Amino acid sequence: MADDEIIYLDNNATTPLDPAVVEEMLPFLTKYYGNPSSGYAFAARARKAVDLARERLAALLGCAPSEIAFTSGGTESNNAVIHSALQFEPHGKHVVASAVEHSAVLRPCQDLEKHGGRVTFLGVDRHGNVDLAELEAAIRPDTALVSMMWANNETGVLFPVPKIAEICRRKGVFFHTDAVQAVGKIPIRLRETAINFLSLSAHKFHGPKGVGALYVNGRTRFSSLIAGGGQENGRRGGTENVAGIVGLGKAAELALKYLTEGRNVRLARDRFEKAILESVGGASVNGAGALRIANTSSLLFEGIEASAVLLLLDRHGICCSAGSACRTGSHEASHVLRAMNPNGDGARRSVRFSFGRFNTQAEIDRAIEIVPKVIEKLRATVMRGAVVEAAT
Repeated sequence: MADDEIIYLDNNATTPLDPAVVEEMLPFLTKYYGNPSSGYAFAARARKAVDLARERLAALLGCAPSEIAFTSGGTESNNAVIHSALQFEPHGKHVVASAVEHSAVLRPCQDLEKHGGRVTFLGVDRHGNVDLAELEAAIRPDTALVSMMWANNETGVLFPVPKIAEICRRKGVFFHTDAVQAVGKIPIRLRETAINFLSLSAHKFHGPKGVGALYVNGRTRFSSLIAGGGQENGRRGGTENVAGIVGLGKAAELALKYLTEGRNVRLARDRFEKAILESVGGASVNGAGALRIANTSSLLFEGIEASAVLLLLDRHGICCSAGSACRTGSHEASHVLRAMNPNGDGARRSVRFSFGRFNTQAEIDRAIEIVPKVIEKLRATVMRGAVVEAAT
């Protein structure tokens, strides 16, 4: 299948590189290859480029450039925060997180439990909302960190992060948010919040893979996860990925510019969602009763298996997913959807469509045409199978 026939509706997994980002990165992959930590003039070009990227990202996040440390991505940033918080709380080995966090938070928390730490995983209601009173009650004298994602990667449900951060501030506990799916999609003004730490990845807002950042509030103590040559103001050792950082900075600049056009992505998502719900019986939206990020639609289709839907849609050139890209190939149903409905089978019957600013109206029209036909075909197949089984 030709690339121009692909309809890419999996922007929560990754986004296409903006051509302007590629253009800005290229010189630092070829001509300006100096190490930014070197002292001669040739390296200064790389050093200035890293500084500019830091300023651009700070403008998007509403914080000081000095509060940003570049990392390899959201996973490293999340792990670094959990590691750091526990280093500074010798008697506090308790962490509070939601049950619907990304695996980059869940796995370090589970590892903490294996080594004698304690973690409280807060549940969510059927819409994916967390109970703030329950969260506040979960914070104990030995709590070292509260970690709550800003936007869920599978359903798009938004947690009230500024309110959660304020609760943690009153309780005297560090607060971290995995904002990988939120950065570039909603306005963020960190200097106006009580957030201590924030994680992000460039490839979620049309930047390159393999680079991200960690925001550390200037008044918050932090212990580096990766020790080395003292790069990133001592917050992350290792020679900087200059080209990647340059790409992140340009993507951040563009994301700030296009934030005002986020309504276009929402309109596309809403038009697609409305059309599918009207044309496909037994379809519903996971998280419909909660605030959601503008680009995400997690749809439950009764009577089918999500894996079969993905297979047929792929044959039609439509890229989507059954949940997090990090779980692709796993036989486990989505932990996010199971947390929202423990007794239902929606986790096996749900498909995630996530939109981006490079999607065209023609692509949305085509998806609206194909998806109902795929669901109808699968249901007919299931029905025929049931009839044959009954006859035998």
